[in-house]
Amino acid sequence: MEDYILLITMAIAFAVTVVISPIIIPFLRRLKFGQAIREEGPESHQKKSGTPTMGGVMIIISIVVTTLISSFFIYSGETSIQLFIVLFVLLGYGLLGFLDDYIKVAMKRNLGLTSKQKMLGQIVIAIVVYLILQQNGFETTVGIPGTGIELELGWGYGLLILFMLVGGSNAVNLTDGLDGLLAGTAAIAFGAFGILAWTIDPNPEVTIFALSVVGALLGFLVFNAHPAKVFMGDTGSLALGGAISIIAILLKMELLLVLIGGVFVLETLSVIIQVISFKTTGKRVFRMSPLHHHYELKGWSEWRVVTTFWAVGIVFAVLGVYIEVMFG
Repeated sequence: MEDYILLITMAIAFAVTVVISPIIIPFLRRLKFGQAIREEGPESHQKKSGTPTMGGVMIIISIVVTTLISSFFIYSGETSIQLFIVLFVLLGYGLLGFLDDYIKVAMKRNLGLTSKQKMLGQIVIAIVVYLILQQNGFETTVGIPGTGIELELGWGYGLLILFMLVGGSNAVNLTDGLDGLLAGTAAIAFGAFGILAWTIDPNPEVTIFALSVVGALLGFLVFNAHPAKVFMGDTGSLALGGAISIIAILLKMELLLVLIGGVFVLETLSVIIQVISFKTTGKRVFRMSPLHHHYELKGWSEWRVVTTFWAVGIVFAVLGVYIEVMFG
């Protein structure tokens, strides 16, 4: 696969998102699919109430269209099991997020699906993925980044897949709280995996998919950067979380996801620490969690928080790529 195809893939995804967004955003507004802002959130967010949500639909459409177009020209219409798996995870978690968003905005239930319903859906998709991988003889080893050491997990690998897909989708979902925050940090993380998929152990299917995500997210940022004209909602965040997790699995870079997705890990840890601290001591470690809200309440502007998190995401991504390239 020529290098220029990678750039074309990103360009197509970017263009698809930019073209369909002005069509879908007014449609979402006419349907009154506006974001409901929780009262316990930062007061400055109340002005965002009513901004169209479920914009993740645009991201998913762009990713699927671009991936299929690029794959068609490269493989002459042939599809691989890996391509099927990444699209299955993207669409599966995207559908779960769509149902959650739809219940929130159309049925006026602010919390959407119950936590048990959402968790059940995430687990079912993860189990299906594990069974497909198992049937195709997928290796059950896990490599420790930078060491060359591999651990054989056997049946335990199924638990790892479950943890990664469920935990990854929720971690990415927690990061979606400010204009452009998730779109930017996710584009950086997917870009890092796209580089690794192309340079370390060339995997054209995963490379195309990862770079399609990057292009789609950059196109989405045109409308999602502060002040946002649309939010991706759980439709987008759950789909992206599942997608980046399955990419790490297919590339056999499971543990590297913790570093490349470092921003998502920090956001999740802030929530865990906050809950444990409050339940055990009655005190809060952060002014508000997830972590991005803490800095907002410290007086940082929304744009400053977002760009700082993007910068941290770039550092994590560069470290991840460097470790894998030099010591992988």
